[in-house]
Amino acid sequence: MIIWSVANQKGGVGKTTTAVTLAGISAEAGRRTLLVDLDPHGSVTAYFGIDPDSIDSSVYQLFQLDDPGSREILAIVRPVGIDGLDILPATPALATLDRQLGNRGGMGLVVTHALRKITDEYDHVIIDCPPMLGVLMVNALAACDHLIIPVQTEFLAIKGLQRMLHTLGMIEHSRNFQVDYTVIPTMFDRRTRASLNSLDVMKERYPDHLWNSVIPIDTNFREASKAGKPLGHYLPDSRGVLAYRELYSFLMNHNRPDDKVAAL
Repeated sequence: MIIWSVANQKGGVGKTTTAVTLAGISAEAGRRTLLVDLDPHGSVTAYFGIDPDSIDSSVYQLFQLDDPGSREILAIVRPVGIDGLDILPATPALATLDRQLGNRGGMGLVVTHALRKITDEYDHVIIDCPPMLGVLMVNALAACDHLIIPVQTEFLAIKGLQRMLHTLGMIEHSRNFQVDYTVIPTMFDRRTRASLNSLDVMKERYPDHLWNSVIPIDTNFREASKAGKPLGHYLPDSRGVLAYRELYSFLMNHNRPDDKVAAL
């Protein structure tokens, strides 16, 4: 099982689009794929027409059950109408976990342990992370083999990237593990000076972790979200999908599970 997490502490940078599109491409490739929505906002959940406010069970239950088995975990999983693609949905209750759990030990590995129980069910897991530091972010980073950080090619988004990498460094230091990550320039518009300059800044500051291509601006992403389908299933030849397919191939070739400590 390959596990990727998608994270950025700034909104509007293409985080949901990245998670959904890569998951769709993975399913197209014949890999049994699971989306895990760890964001209390439930954007990935809502993308597929599932109302986070009205569902009875969600990934929240993983933190409430005492060592859930595969049957209990799979009972939470929901199909999204795409062959080979399922979701562990989110609810707003996830936002209360840090307050509820306090300093209880082992809470950083809840998602890791849950995914290990269903390794025979899925080939690929993509986790959509919350925008804030807390138990959910720790779970997403502890579980993943690779972290994907989408960054819109504009100045404020680069500031957000700095905050995200600072958060990542804090977690790595306090939890004693390292996370392999790739920065993905998104919403790139070569007609604007802002996009060109921002991309140059990223190349200068993050040469070792920056993907060597870009995700272009593509209004078809908005239309695909209205239809509740990954863009690859909605308009498979759009330039946005072609870019994400290139990214998917890069990440699959680059994928290398990290060695992490067993106790968080």
